[in-house]
Amino acid sequence: MNEAPDDPGVVIGEDGLARPAWASIDPMLRDYYDTEWGMPVTDERGVYERVTLEGFQAGLSWATILRKRPAFRAAFDDFDPDAVAAYTEGDVERLLADTGIVRNRQKIEAAIRNAQATQRLRDDIGLSALIWSSKPATTPRPRTFADIPTTSPESVALSKELRKRGFAFVGPTTMFALMEAIGIVDTHLIGSHRRGTSGVWPE
Repeated sequence: MNEAPDDPGVVIGEDGLARPAWASIDPMLRDYYDTEWGMPVTDERGVYERVTLEGFQAGLSWATILRKRPAFRAAFDDFDPDAVAAYTEGDVERLLADTGIVRNRQKIEAAIRNAQATQRLRDDIGLSALIWSSKPATTPRPRTFADIPTTSPESVALSKELRKRGFAFVGPTTMFALMEAIGIVDTHLIGSHRRGTSGVWPE
């Protein structure tokens, strides 16, 4: 494969560890990549938080969301689905006035709607089990960033199922990003020091 000059694959950091370019400079992104991204998240609150933040990220950079995550957690009761599900129009107005988060009415209302949908799922499969049921038979093996898909048949099916269950801001691209973030697929670049470390997809 011919690699584009602006897509070098892994980049060796000053610490000698290989990471993708997006995680090689900004200390916040590097720490997130090294310690959290791609590691399994299976608890309901944790999965609901990731669904919510991926929804807020739509149209923005992940770095923007990550910098605001402490403010998001404070504003959304640490992403307790029961607390968020009970939010009123007064809470929507409170959130729209909160400069620490992304102030988008549709996304805020989607977070509340998704918390309510999370509650309903408890009588069936549960949010975490539903999302993890989208785990494919194989995972990508990208060498460069350009090799990483942005959707998959599984993310398309998951998006459709979540919409049917009443969720919003859960498009196929957003759901693929979620699957990457919580370990359902491993899109760490071949050669990265994190490749295979989640335990879900051992090399």
